[in-house]
Amino acid sequence: MKNRELTLRPFNDADINLMTVWLKKDYIINWYHDADEWLAEISQRNETYCWIHHFIVMDFKTPIGFCQYYDCYDAGDLENWYHVTISGDTFSIDYLIGNEAYLNKGYGKEIVRLLTNTIQTEENARQIIVKPEKENHASNHVLMWNGYIFDEKQKFYRKLLK
Repeated sequence: MKNRELTLRPFNDADINLMTVWLKKDYIINWYHDADEWLAEISQRNETYCWIHHFIVMDFKTPIGFCQYYDCYDAGDLENWYHVTISGDTFSIDYLIGNEAYLNKGYGKEIVRLLTNTIQTEENARQIIVKPEKENHASNHVLMWNGYIFDEKQKFYRKLLK
């Protein structure tokens, strides 16, 4: 990765076309599966899904990816891979690099680092949990590089923040 500092900026309506292109790329749809479902969620980010924090990852003025985080308690029945009973305790993240020029250069590690630091700064969370598919070796590696540990019993990655 070149010596650049990535930033996260809030997702806005002008980003929907770019996100549509990214979500239809083979290397992304392989893990994100239903592009229309993701786009519907993002389109409702100020209403139904206002509890999810959506961002565009920027390399100076170039958008290179997307990421989001959310309180697992607020997700309720939308997710079935964890059980959370306390608000503000456990968060989860999603991330992707949509600009192919930034693949396999360490930018994924920086995105997860930024997202993790954002949660530590903005929320009073105890932990972040993430469950990429086992076959998504790049994502699993990025999480481990950022200090996430795979919980064999729960079958997801966890990073304790406190």
